[in-house]
Amino acid sequence: MGLVCLYNRGVPLPAAEYWIERLGLKPHPEGGYYAETYRAAQTLPNGRPVATGIYFLLEHGNFSALHRLSSDEMWHFYTGDPLMVHLIEPMGAYRTLRLGPGLEAGQSFQGLVPAGCWFGATVETPGGYALVGCTVAPGFDFADFELAEREALTRLYPQHRALIERLTRS
Repeated sequence: MGLVCLYNRGVPLPAAEYWIERLGLKPHPEGGYYAETYRAAQTLPNGRPVATGIYFLLEHGNFSALHRLSSDEMWHFYTGDPLMVHLIEPMGAYRTLRLGPGLEAGQSFQGLVPAGCWFGATVETPGGYALVGCTVAPGFDFADFELAEREALTRLYPQHRALIERLTRS
């Protein structure tokens, strides 16, 4: 099912619950809701699919906890409010991807999280949500999903203590 961004068209956005039910989204271990939509039939020699895709919905007041993957992940904005993807690169540099329809405000419809970066996401608009898609290549496998531990990550990146405390649960 293709989704159309309804932002700035004068059409009221459906509530987050609409998308959760309509798309069959389930709670994700990092926070938010997701549903896998694509798993390539073509596999790598190790049996992993060459790519996977999901819908991901995040509401204000919740967060996608800091985690990292061993594959690149491309994020795609579909509808809702802007989503901030917070990245800590392996050498400690911090940057954000601002996903949303406001190109004039520095937002983008797509953003890449390179393999090995710690990242999490937030919706800053009170009462808002963002519906996005994530494409992972090589394909996602929970065996490569590493959820950040607050103390360990703070030891590695003490300069990002406030962000780490905000975007971790343990």
